[in-house]
Amino acid sequence: MRRFVLAITALTFSTAHADEGMWLFNDFPSAQVKQALGTAPDEKWLEKVRLGSIRLAGGCSASFVGSHGLVMTNHHCIRGCLEDLSSPERDLLAKGFYAATVEKEEKCPKIEANQLVAITDVTQAVLEATQGAEGAAYKAKLKEISAQLESACTKGDAKSRCDVVTLFNGAKFHLYQYRRFQDVRLVFAPEFDAAAFGGDPDNFNFPRYAFDASFLRVYEGDQPRPTPEHLKWSSTAAKENDPVYVSGHPGGTERALTVAQLEFNRDVALPWNLLRLAELRGRLDEWMKTSPEHYRVGQSKLRAVENALKALRGRHQAVGAKGFVEGKREEEAKLFAAAPEKTKGAWAAISTATDTRRALWAEFRMLEGAEAFASDLFAHARRLTRYAAEKDKPNGERLPEYSDSQLPQLKQWVLGKAPISKDLEKVMLTWSLTRLQELFGADDPFVKQVLGKKAPSQLAAQLVDGSKLDDADFRKEVMERPGKVEETDAMLVFAKKVDAASREIRKKMEDEHDAVVKKNGELLAQARRAVYGTTGYPDATFTLRLSYGQVKGWDKVKPLTKVSGLYERATGADPFKLADSWVKAKSRLKSDTPFNMTSTNDIIGGNSGSPLVNKNGEVVGLIFDGNLPSLAGNFGYDGRDNRAVSVHGEIITEALSKVYGAQRIVDELKAR
Repeated sequence: MRRFVLAITALTFSTAHADEGMWLFNDFPSAQVKQALGTAPDEKWLEKVRLGSIRLAGGCSASFVGSHGLVMTNHHCIRGCLEDLSSPERDLLAKGFYAATVEKEEKCPKIEANQLVAITDVTQAVLEATQGAEGAAYKAKLKEISAQLESACTKGDAKSRCDVVTLFNGAKFHLYQYRRFQDVRLVFAPEFDAAAFGGDPDNFNFPRYAFDASFLRVYEGDQPRPTPEHLKWSSTAAKENDPVYVSGHPGGTERALTVAQLEFNRDVALPWNLLRLAELRGRLDEWMKTSPEHYRVGQSKLRAVENALKALRGRHQAVGAKGFVEGKREEEAKLFAAAPEKTKGAWAAISTATDTRRALWAEFRMLEGAEAFASDLFAHARRLTRYAAEKDKPNGERLPEYSDSQLPQLKQWVLGKAPISKDLEKVMLTWSLTRLQELFGADDPFVKQVLGKKAPSQLAAQLVDGSKLDDADFRKEVMERPGKVEETDAMLVFAKKVDAASREIRKKMEDEHDAVVKKNGELLAQARRAVYGTTGYPDATFTLRLSYGQVKGWDKVKPLTKVSGLYERATGADPFKLADSWVKAKSRLKSDTPFNMTSTNDIIGGNSGSPLVNKNGEVVGLIFDGNLPSLAGNFGYDGRDNRAVSVHGEIITEALSKVYGAQRIVDELKAR
């Protein structure tokens, strides 16, 4: 761990490494890449890889890898689908899934896939519409112009999705047009023990032996969609020092934050989230021990909590490392001194807005943020309550998630037939209500309004048992007849009861923090361009980016593991227990087949499921993780030891064929 902290500290002082960058497809530094790798993509290559790349709306990346809608992504990206299709008698998370024929592929209720088909620079239109506006007025004008641009782009087509994306802290705005696919079906997923082999101890570490791969298929008109734009499978295995590219959707980075914002992360946001996740992990772990069914239902959620906890711990180490913030302060002082006078007020404005965020943080998080009444039933109740209130407003005046361009996804979430465990709902909601009471105190007026004289566990049980929102048909009735049936449902009544307070704190945060930061971020971007020029890449925004690098290890760590290492690492006990299918297949597998590999590609959360492609744009691997030093990637990139981790293409095809008998998938992948 000491070496890890030292590597983070070096981020402050090291110059940019050649492989750094999550680059826009319409502004890719081909000349720079040519100099670094000896090869570089041309426009035809970029278009091919862009169209072959997919975003899963729940927070992951994917790619078309077959000519009839076949999609590759990570197992951990589709665990929700496996849970939705499971039952106590049919545990797909534990046993895996393989559809031997197309007819046996099963629809994932909540998965939406987006293919980026066009990018339009709308910077001028947005800047003209928001010129001179500040605070709430800026937010309102930005929301209005964004809704106008998105509506004009989709033209009412539910199969189209358009998003105005803020880049370079508000200096640029692009309109991304996606082809929307909501009929996505499960083709293959391995057992949890194979996909997550090594569990939390191996997570963000290397060597690794995780078969974190799965396959879906996109349908249109109840038929597999033809996808001639798919990425072809490489006939040549990736090896050390090969140039490789990652085409995916990094969720978010904060490399352009001011010192005030970094200090907020270090002192408030990260400690808050670490404590929250540690508490939740403990509650889930205890509950899961009470029955096999509780273990089945909670396994995926616990894994996600453990993953987030480890990732945020590494991020906190990064921003808290000795010399990190001090180095950023020196960089900021130099930029401020050289910046145009008209931009210098931005730092003070963002600092003031960050102080506001600090003051509002707890209330916002507990009423509107991640911990707000943590329950799938409540999430449905809130969506339905707000849908009724927002749907008749002019498009530009609605909450963004209820705009015309977002409604198809909202309806898919609400109307999907995914099962909900009421036992788990009670655990989650009790935890959330307990935190609310502990943070604000029993005498707080809002706490009294929420709990009355009930204990958190009593209220949670009353709300969960008194709700029919676990029934998709009931949710459909509520959505189609708003105001007619919600008075009969305890969770809908509760969501309506707390909505005014939740909206109020959201508006305050958006007006006094978010809008100020976005508006002044535009000035900061102007300052950086004036001092450093126009080159560079924007912070990640869960939109399509391309990173370049090479297959490389670091220090004394080699970049490739082999099948033989998997069997040597297996102990027979969790989390190093081999799935039975792999035990039985040992004699059929080649011991020297590459398993997982590391590369210098600059990635972050959201890149999970991204294809790793070679210089020809052919698939050679599947991104699923990073190493420990990569956890500092939120704030900066150090190519000396920041590594992306992927499943090697060779083990994907060999395991499909020899472990799972899924030869029809291999045939699709290798079809030329």
